[in-house]
Amino acid sequence: MLGEVADEGNHDRACRRRPPPRPGRGGSRVIPALAGVGGLLGLVAGSFLNMVADRVPAGRPVMPPLAACPACGRRARVGDRVPVLSWLLRHGRCGDCGTVVSVRSPLVEVVTAAAFAGLVFLLGASWALPGYWWAAGTAIALTLTDLDHRRIPDRILVPGIIGAGGLLAAAAFLEGGPWAIARALAGGAAYFGLLLVVALAARGGFGFGDVKLGFLLGLVLAYRSWGTLAVGAFAAFALGGLAAVGLLVARRVGRKDAIPFGPAMVAGAALALACGEVIARWYLG
Repeated sequence: MLGEVADEGNHDRACRRRPPPRPGRGGSRVIPALAGVGGLLGLVAGSFLNMVADRVPAGRPVMPPLAACPACGRRARVGDRVPVLSWLLRHGRCGDCGTVVSVRSPLVEVVTAAAFAGLVFLLGASWALPGYWWAAGTAIALTLTDLDHRRIPDRILVPGIIGAGGLLAAAAFLEGGPWAIARALAGGAAYFGLLLVVALAARGGFGFGDVKLGFLLGLVLAYRSWGTLAVGAFAAFALGGLAAVGLLVARRVGRKDAIPFGPAMVAGAALALACGEVIARWYLG
């Protein structure tokens, strides 16, 4: 009996001396690895998004995904298809005719890779990651088309909505939170409705493509929380207003010129995903 009591006392003292386990040690290894995978996937996706943004507004087929030099028409070889690295090794020029290749192509690849990796650090090893990756790729492609052509094509937007919605719905059920997809759909409808009111009030000064983009962004923002959606919508108008004032002051546009609002919506959504919940809690006290 006394021996048992002594053993228990020694065990208790050993437990008190033993340092507590560090939470998430397995996650600390998994998340960087998953972010690396996301970054590599983003590089490949960014290369594809460059072609989508170039071909869809022109009415050209996206497939087969074989890029060609716009000057000499040479088809890209295997060595030309490595994201970023091919551009760097060829010093930003076509391997045959020497025509300068825009820096935007590798920049889009890097931004997409950073977005995919950043979503991993934001969401962790979540079933929702594929849905957010899909939405991010769609948003980046639409940002490019809006900047270049003042258009948000349905050929990009509709598959983006369907893909992101389906993947997030699957994630909601796999993670045991089916109400998240209901909130996401309601958020998409709310953002769509808000922008529709703005478009009707603007009487042609606000594109309907932006209204439809609001459904996609509202979907992914509200999947996180209502606060994230509210911050994303407010940030879109704030950033859009600041950009418009800056362009007017710099005399890059006139008062009657159309200014793309899609990039501001996407930037506002990115800001909200990164710190929207913190901002919402601070605002609500």
